[in-house]
Amino acid sequence: MRGCKLLIVGAGAAGISAAAAAWDAGCRDILLVDRGIRPGGILPQCLHEGFGMADFGRELTGPEYTALLLTRLGRTGAALQPETELLSVSKDRIAVLSRRGSLEQLHFEHMILATGCREKSIGALCIAGTRPAGIFTAGQAQERINLRNQDLGDEIVILGSGDLGLIMARRFTLEGKHVIAVLEQEAQAGGMARNVRRCIKAYSIPLRCRTTVREIHGEGRVCGVTVEHLDSGARETISCDTLVTALGLIPDREAARGLEGSEWLSLAGNCSRVHDIVDSAAAEATRIGTLIGRQLSV
Repeated sequence: MRGCKLLIVGAGAAGISAAAAAWDAGCRDILLVDRGIRPGGILPQCLHEGFGMADFGRELTGPEYTALLLTRLGRTGAALQPETELLSVSKDRIAVLSRRGSLEQLHFEHMILATGCREKSIGALCIAGTRPAGIFTAGQAQERINLRNQDLGDEIVILGSGDLGLIMARRFTLEGKHVIAVLEQEAQAGGMARNVRRCIKAYSIPLRCRTTVREIHGEGRVCGVTVEHLDSGARETISCDTLVTALGLIPDREAARGLEGSEWLSLAGNCSRVHDIVDSAAAEATRIGTLIGRQLSV
């Protein structure tokens, strides 16, 4: 059975930062695995600027930020293994990994889980109607447009005004699509003020607060949504061919289920808690990597 001192799961900003920091702190046996074909997590699909100011002193796009993080990792001897999924972890510190159809058991001394977070789906809401084609989470829409160059629709309604929802409102507009409105159930936008300025106000995209979707219409394809104005209770139907949901993020800790409290397990980045910016997640992972690296260097 193969072994390593430090196993890091997830090669996004947090995982890469933790691996580089652990190596710099003295740990010389590190394996960083990720289920994706390439490292970076969601960063490669984030073509907008807003990353790396804390780390590199300037605003970078997601791919630029990833490249600099990987350059930092490349100066270490940490091993990066893509296309590898963690299937299970036992309390005696044995991980079962799947890579390209083959299984492997790996013994480790410490694990850092940096698996990020997942989006809340529309199933988390009580919305009447059908579930036809044309409904996407904001992350799905971003990946399909930015990486696959897919055309998702022309008349867009976005439910949720978190940062990713605001960013995608701008992205659709730059693609020549009509963003009918960004709907938000609270009294103000959920995203950062800078994204409200850059993505909504700068492009005159309607932001309708205290409003939510109550029903989805359409059979083969979305043809409209019924929205409710929460203060008055009034409802109206908006014609659209695409509904994008930006309902928030949930830390992905599935691999840690049943292992809570284990001294050999650390959570880093958005797997620990949802950070407002990636720089914050990377900084937290750097601190954890440094601490664990020192412990394992003895």
